[in-house]
Amino acid sequence: MTILISGITGFVGKNLQKYLHDNQYTVKKINRNEDIDSSGFEAIIHLAGKAHDLKNVSRPEEYYEVNTELTKKIFDAFLASEAMVFITLSSVKAVADSTDEILTEDTIPNPLTHYGKSKLMAEEYILKNLPGNKRVYILRPCMIHGVGNKGNLTLLYNFVKKGIPYPLAAFDNKRSFLSIDNLCFIVKELIEGGDIPSGVYNVADDGPLSTSRVVEILSQSTGKSARLWKVPKKVVFFFASIGDILKLPLGKERLFKLTENYVVSNSKIKTAIRKPLPLNSEEGLLITAKSFQDA
Repeated sequence: MTILISGITGFVGKNLQKYLHDNQYTVKKINRNEDIDSSGFEAIIHLAGKAHDLKNVSRPEEYYEVNTELTKKIFDAFLASEAMVFITLSSVKAVADSTDEILTEDTIPNPLTHYGKSKLMAEEYILKNLPGNKRVYILRPCMIHGVGNKGNLTLLYNFVKKGIPYPLAAFDNKRSFLSIDNLCFIVKELIEGGDIPSGVYNVADDGPLSTSRVVEILSQSTGKSARLWKVPKKVVFFFASIGDILKLPLGKERLFKLTENYVVSNSKIKTAIRKPLPLNSEEGLLITAKSFQDA
């Protein structure tokens, strides 16, 4: 089978290309700056997107140009092609930027950022134009990690590796993660699952974890014992405020990302593919942590 993929040079794209190649698929890339030639492909996977900018330096228009308009362009090319399967990566942020409830596909979307709004607009366009004779899947992943991953996990790992104590153990949060291995597995199952209904699917590993537990897993990968400090929350909030002023690694927004609750249900996708995921949350994170040692 031959598959056309956008965003093939990104973190998800590189891993998915290798995974599909290892499973005997032929993969070709979409160049967003050229006309899309979708002839001769059985499936189209759209991964390209404008990621959420935590530093808030991106123009709002960039999110809609890439996350909304590019998605519409590639989806229209799919509709006009002979390809029978279309898969696109949206985000749980198209539904909620933060939540204390378990996020399901029935949760009413209320994104607050341009990132989330641009993703939701793309979803709405696709759902309004679903073809009756083809299969279309909108995947809403939570925090994706794996080999080649960069972000908050890398920051945590560097702290652990240096033996710096984790001072936020007083925050007993729960959040969902998504191993790139599980994501690639799900994409393959959707391509091959001819009876899986079109629609929106949350994608997450089994079992949410606290950030303290993540620190313990990262420590395990280095052969060290986790150093968890339960610094009073009021003290932590004070230093996060100072961090914003002095541009330190730990500011209010990063503190929130490290300690927020964000649990995503994966029941619908697991029911659809009728198979267990290859890895649970802890197994996936351990693989990611070990990959940091070689980076």
